[in-house]
Amino acid sequence: MNEQMSWLHAIVLGISQGLTEFLPISSTAHALVISKLLGWPDPGAAFTAVSQIGTEIAVVIYFRHDIARIIRAWLGSIVKTELRSDPDAKMGWYVIFGTLPIGVAGLAFKSSIETTARNLWLVAGALIVMGLLLGVVDRYAKHTRDEAGLNPKTAVLFGFGQALALIPGVSRSGATITAGLAMGFKRDLVARYSFLLAIPAVFASAALTAKDISSDTFVNWPATIVATVVAFFVGYFVIASLMKYLQTRTFLPFVIYRLTLGTVLVVLLATGVLSAT
Repeated sequence: MNEQMSWLHAIVLGISQGLTEFLPISSTAHALVISKLLGWPDPGAAFTAVSQIGTEIAVVIYFRHDIARIIRAWLGSIVKTELRSDPDAKMGWYVIFGTLPIGVAGLAFKSSIETTARNLWLVAGALIVMGLLLGVVDRYAKHTRDEAGLNPKTAVLFGFGQALALIPGVSRSGATITAGLAMGFKRDLVARYSFLLAIPAVFASAALTAKDISSDTFVNWPATIVATVVAFFVGYFVIASLMKYLQTRTFLPFVIYRLTLGTVLVVLLATGVLSAT
């Protein structure tokens, strides 16, 4: 008889999702590593995608006033040309432009993302490499560009960063933040934009993969819903804390954490304590 995901599995993975989705340390990597360490089956890409809805609802609620303003301005700019210079209307377009790369890449590499990419050797390498990149750009970038520096080109470049997060271990927020810092944007702005940019991508991913939950031998809908709810509450707290933190602090603690986790994972894999798949 196949093991079914219990509420304990769901609560642990929901807490992990909520804690790590917005921090540049990869929520997918943590779900995989935690499951391996506890002897649980891989929860799979569909579970990850659906449980991320919880954290994205937290984003929607936290930025609800910004999002409502952006949507109103964007819709108005479609019919009224004089509104197209409104910063909120532009932000609406920038979110759309920035979503295109991950949409194309997600559809093109869907099979690999759900199977071969979930190898812990790849996860360990992504944790270390992206940690080094984040550390370098955070240390040497200018951190001077504000929202006025956003344009269709920079939005697409942010989007290419987000598309890299299809590789487990890269981190959606980590990749988009790294791309933004490399272009000279301020820390709090890249965090805010990366959160907004993730909304359409996460909901689209969940819509495309939700059907796979029913056919999974381990994951089930009741446990997935529990994990999603837990992720929402934990995620909301993390957003508020991170936005306050980034007003005066750097990403160095997250860089150190990524490098440490990646190195420990390499050791565990090399010594046979964990298997890569």
